[in-house]
Amino acid sequence: MLFFKYILISNDFLLFLRKSLIWYEFQKVIMLTRILPNITSERRLVKVVGTTYETPYDLNYLFQKANSIDNNSSKRILDITITLIATALVFSWLFPIIAILIKLSSRGSIFFKQERHGVDNKIFYCYKFRTMKSDSEHIDENGKFLQATLNDDRITKIGAFLRKTSLDELPQFYNVLMGDMSIVGPRPHATIMNHEAEKTIDGYNLRHLVKPGITGLSQVSGLRGETREIDTLRMRVESDIKYIEVWDNFLDLQIIVKTAQNVILGEEHVF
Repeated sequence: MLFFKYILISNDFLLFLRKSLIWYEFQKVIMLTRILPNITSERRLVKVVGTTYETPYDLNYLFQKANSIDNNSSKRILDITITLIATALVFSWLFPIIAILIKLSSRGSIFFKQERHGVDNKIFYCYKFRTMKSDSEHIDENGKFLQATLNDDRITKIGAFLRKTSLDELPQFYNVLMGDMSIVGPRPHATIMNHEAEKTIDGYNLRHLVKPGITGLSQVSGLRGETREIDTLRMRVESDIKYIEVWDNFLDLQIIVKTAQNVILGEEHVF
């Protein structure tokens, strides 16, 4: 009698375990659906990792780590604290000066906003100080995104200074305060650039597992600026995914300090 009870309990346990595994796989597909909208089910894993059988990334670990980052209250507290302190001590007087210089240098608005993909591929408006002429084209005749280049005639004189010193990125602290971005995370690219890159780089959209950042591991690793070669963009994506894999609060602090050093000392490949 005890033997048959043991068998029944074991079968119930195996059934529960099987259902749990099925539910876990279902949740993983839901996660992939959120990251990769408008892609048929049988192609989702192919789109993320290049193949359904072999993957250069541990997806389970990445999803778990991304979830821990998004739910980490200390990261959000750090974001808000730095934003509020910077606003009170720096932005309150620096923003009006930059606004006046932009207005004096060219016609047009002070701020530039552009659609970017955030966490889970959600669209949000990313804000910057305007550094280009108001009538500048951002898409070429072939429908490709026009990145800023050396001696780009679309960039104003004050805009060149703002871009070189990264001061044009400061309005994104508003995005941080609103919860669309974090101070540290993968840099958000223009949506059209994302659509172009995800067709050629395996796992490209995995960088959208976490909130985008004003600065990131890629930016302090010398991978900032124009990505004319596909290998350069691929290295940036790999660095963004590595950030998710190894993230902790101390890493964020290191990246913030390194970014401040780069702003003060200047960087190459930034224009």
